[in-house]
Amino acid sequence: MIVTPNLATKLSRGAWVTVGLLWFVGLLNYLDRLAITAMREPIVASIHMTEAQFGLLTSIFLWVYGFLSPACGFLGDRLSRKWVIFCSLAVWSAVTWATGHAQTLDQLFWARAAMGVSEACYLPAALALISDYHRGSTRSLATGIHGTGIFAGGALGGVGGYLAEAMGWRGAFTFLGAIGVGYALVLIIFLQDAPPDANPAAPASAREPVRVGQALRALFGVPTFCFLLVVNALVGIANWTIYGWLPTFLRERFDLSQGKAGLTATATLQIASFCGILAGGALSDFLSQRSPRARMLVPAWGYLAAAPALLLLASSHVLLLALAGLVVYGVARGFFDANLMPMVRQSVDERYSATAYGFLNLIGCFTGGVMTYAGGSLRDSGLSLSIAFDVCAGGILVTGLILLWLKPAAAAYAPQK
Repeated sequence: MIVTPNLATKLSRGAWVTVGLLWFVGLLNYLDRLAITAMREPIVASIHMTEAQFGLLTSIFLWVYGFLSPACGFLGDRLSRKWVIFCSLAVWSAVTWATGHAQTLDQLFWARAAMGVSEACYLPAALALISDYHRGSTRSLATGIHGTGIFAGGALGGVGGYLAEAMGWRGAFTFLGAIGVGYALVLIIFLQDAPPDANPAAPASAREPVRVGQALRALFGVPTFCFLLVVNALVGIANWTIYGWLPTFLRERFDLSQGKAGLTATATLQIASFCGILAGGALSDFLSQRSPRARMLVPAWGYLAAAPALLLLASSHVLLLALAGLVVYGVARGFFDANLMPMVRQSVDERYSATAYGFLNLIGCFTGGVMTYAGGSLRDSGLSLSIAFDVCAGGILVTGLILLWLKPAAAAYAPQK
């Protein structure tokens, strides 16, 4: 099948419209899930709970989100990606609205669990849809631009505190939920699945409905994908450890106030990752025209540089040096995030790419949760958190070496330049 000029124009236009539409969905995805952490005081004052119970509100979301990610990813392969994304946004926005009307702790728990289910459907389907449109020299950059929306949502998570001050925590959740429901209606009109003939290299069988058994065999029968699972496990350990314990580490190591430590950690990491995801995406796309391994090599180089940078962060008693190490890690993380779905598409049958990303989410959440708990155990034992960061540095070094060695699988649906 030949890609006609009309089809090429349609794909090109739809490709960037899709990225633009999903950028704001990605922002809402992280803003809605994180806003609750900035509203702790008014929520605890309104609904009596212990600090541990408040922490469980985040844990429940993470556990449900991670556990159901493969199944939710499968929905993104089996059904229309557009409608999976729409339903995901509409449901989690409705749940966000309902959170503001919760009267008991049990109702809050159920709301967070429901948000975990609905949000788990979004990212695998969204990244797969972006990759459906961006088949060649724009794939990593398009993924990276979408990722900046996620970083922006994470950075704006603190806006929940300001909204709670202005309209109360219940009003804040109602407001955020209403925005999401309204934007879901925009997606109905403007978001479209990629045309079924967008990939001229795919055989007719590629348009048949996918099945669970086929998906599992297609994924776990590919060694490259199995190595990507190992990689994402190690990356999850580093990401969750740094996000969970870096503010505490900076406060204790450099005698910072709680607010300054939190802002320093979050702002430095988010800005570095924001720059890295754009630079890594553009660099990978440029080099991919010369080498099919570029999307694996760029994050490999980043993590090989990030390993000693994390050791510097863990050992330095000079704040600027520690932050320099954090910047290198943040940039490397951006390199990886821009290329994870493109690496998946180079490794497995693209019909199962959303399912594959769901499994990567699962393993990352699981290992990250274990390491976050381990960090707390270190503190309970009176040991330094720098040990946890040293472990992360070792894992990131192994990650870089695996990616440096890894090669794209001989997939039937290779991206078209």
